[in-house]
Amino acid sequence: MPLLRPPRAVRSCCRLPLLAPGAASQRGRPCSGGSGGGRRLRVLVDMDGVLADFEGGFLRKFRARYPEEPYVALRDRRGFWVSDQYGQLRPGLSEKAIGIWESENFFMELDPLPGAVEAVKEMAKLKDPIKKYRYCPYEKYAWVEKHLGLEFLEQIVLTRDKTVVSGDLLIDDRPDIIGAERSPSWEHVLFTACHNKHLELPTPRQRLHSWADDWKSILDSKRVS
Repeated sequence: MPLLRPPRAVRSCCRLPLLAPGAASQRGRPCSGGSGGGRRLRVLVDMDGVLADFEGGFLRKFRARYPEEPYVALRDRRGFWVSDQYGQLRPGLSEKAIGIWESENFFMELDPLPGAVEAVKEMAKLKDPIKKYRYCPYEKYAWVEKHLGLEFLEQIVLTRDKTVVSGDLLIDDRPDIIGAERSPSWEHVLFTACHNKHLELPTPRQRLHSWADDWKSILDSKRVS
């Protein structure tokens, strides 16, 4: 579910927000269960870097394909766009980086981040256009079916502009999300990743450090707000 950039700066070809079934549906089915009642929520969950380990998967495949080239360790990652940082290491590395996630099976073979699958499935129980890229859309749908199950496929939203999607919360690892809508309906909760962990967020912006963090309290606070 991305705001796509030109190929030079692309980090991933598309990013999908998952609307956890039951947490709030696109047809507005009411929530039941959960802790604390309150209004029903529509929770959007980004995929790459939030559910799927994009950074780790990219680094493994880059080093395997180009063992003689310099690389950026996860602890040294800065900035959202992987290709930009690699382009600063050596001429031509930006294009090689882009070629990694343009290749077949890249997205399908990404590992889930620790606790991600369990958190989204538990969240669901609370009852609360691609350009030159060939593999990305199919593989992202396949990843969701493999790790989350068939029932989540109908909840996928594939868009180039997250700001136009209606929701209460957007959990996303990108620090700056801009688009056609200057005042999106959702509150952006920054999911901590290697490229954004050094950033200080202004009050009252919230961070979800990992899926072991207390994501339920974030949902509950939004219900009563």
